[in-house]
Parts: sequence; structure tokens; C-alpha cells
Amino acid sequence: MTGSRPTALPTKALRRSARNENRSSGGRAGFWTYGMLLAFVAGSVFPFYWQFLVASRDSSMLTDKIPPLLPGGNFFDNAARVFDSVPFWKSLGNSLIVAGTVTFTTVLFSTLAGFAFAKLRFRGRNGLFLFVVATLAVPTQLGIIPLYMAMSEFGWTGELQAVIVPNLVTAIGVFWMRQYTVEAVPYELIEAARVDGCSMLRTFWHVCLPAVRPAAAFLGMFTFMTSWNDFLWPLVVLNADNPTVQLALERLQSGYYIDYSLVLAGTTLATVPVLIVFVLLGRQIVAGIMQGAVKG
Repeated sequence: MTGSRPTALPTKALRRSARNENRSSGGRAGFWTYGMLLAFVAGSVFPFYWQFLVASRDSSMLTDKIPPLLPGGNFFDNAARVFDSVPFWKSLGNSLIVAGTVTFTTVLFSTLAGFAFAKLRFRGRNGLFLFVVATLAVPTQLGIIPLYMAMSEFGWTGELQAVIVPNLVTAIGVFWMRQYTVEAVPYELIEAARVDGCSMLRTFWHVCLPAVRPAAAFLGMFTFMTSWNDFLWPLVVLNADNPTVQLALERLQSGYYIDYSLVLAGTTLATVPVLIVFVLLGRQIVAGIMQGAVKG
């Protein structure tokens, strides 16, 4: 029986050349990848470093032809002046209460609403969801006057509940969690939980919530930073005796002469809680993504 001979195996030289070529191409890709990441990290960190650099010195450094590149030793003195100039402790506490409460309620209610819109069948579901999405087209500034009138009728002007209650849940949060739940939670899991005797609330808690943890963590991080940095509505409804941290920072630069070392020292102190929340929730996002990658 005759037939074609099997193809000869590649020689050692060819195999060695192929390995070297793959190694060299992979090295080039890795070098450029890490170079780009390093450039992005440097560009992101530099504003924070420059902020701390000015906060640790006096404002005269801004007029130097060659600014210093190392921090000075005046940061704690400037920070002490911040607390002497404005009620900074109270403003930090107010912002933590407002941002923490708004973040918790927004994530909770948005996740519940997203689960309902994505996986529950009820009359008017699509129309109601369309109405929620349509509210995103209404600028926030249009509602300030009627909202202030409502807060005044309730007697909440100057109080923190005037900042918290209107932001207990957001349309963008409901939309985000609904879109994520559609893909992350199969109907089969919900039906299996219902067959096992779980109520709808237990199904949400044990099936839906673990699956949407990365999206909830991202929403929480986004909501906390948005609420922490909110300036317009607290400026309208709160007073000088009960400020948030953004209003306190505004008072630091409201004089005829602006001491940038003082302002940036206060800004540095106000940035610390945001960074802590970013680190804590960022770990949840990464953990959820890696868990999904392993399961996939």
C-alpha cells in the first residue's frame, strides 16, 4: 500500500526561530502596554501630587520660575488654618452623612428597581421604564425652584434632609442596574430559586445581588463621588452654619486675596474620603470581574 509520506517535523532551527520571534513580539507588546499604562497613571496622579505640593508650602511658590518638585513642611500648619477659617469638621461630617446615605439608598433602590424591570413581568413595565429613562432628558437646573419651594413647605431649608431626600434614588442608577441585570441574571436561576421555595425577596438577595455586585459597586462609587462633589443644590438650600465640604471650600476662596496653599490644603483633606471609597469599592469591582472571568 502506497501513500504520501508524513510531512517532516520542523527542524530545531526553525522551531527556535519561531520561539524567538514570538518572544520578541510579545516583549514589544508588553513594553508598549506597560509604557502606556505608566503614562496614564503618571498623568492621573500628577494633579494630586501638585495639589499636595502647593498645600505643603506657601503660595509664593506659584510665582517661582522653577517651582520645587518636593513637598515642604507646612501642610499641617495649612491644615490647621483650614479648620480655624471654616467649620471644616462639621462640613466633613455633613458630607459623609449626605454622601453615605445617598449612596446606600441609591444602590439599594436602583438594584431593586433594576431587578424588577429586568426580570419581573407586570403590566406597564415597559412604559414605566421608558418614563424613568425620559426623566434623564430633563436638566437638573429646571427643578431647583419648585424643589426649593417644596423644601421650604416642609421646613427643611438649611437642614441635611433637604439634600438627602431628593437624591434617594436616581434614574441613571435604575437604568444602569436594569441593563446589567438583564445580562448577569438568567431566568433559569430565578426559576430554580422559586422552585426551591425562595420568596421573591430571598431570590433577589441570594441570586440577583451577588451577580450584580460589580455593577452595584461601580454605581456606589459613582454616586458617592457625585454626591460628595455636589455644589449647586447644597449652595441653594443650605446655610453657612450647616455647610457641606464643597461649600466650606468655596468659603476658603471667597475673599479678595486667595491663599492657594490654604485652599489646596482643604482640598487635599476633602479628597481623602473619596480616595478611601474608591479603593474599597474598586476592590469589589475587580473581584466581581475576576469572578466572572473564572466562571466564564
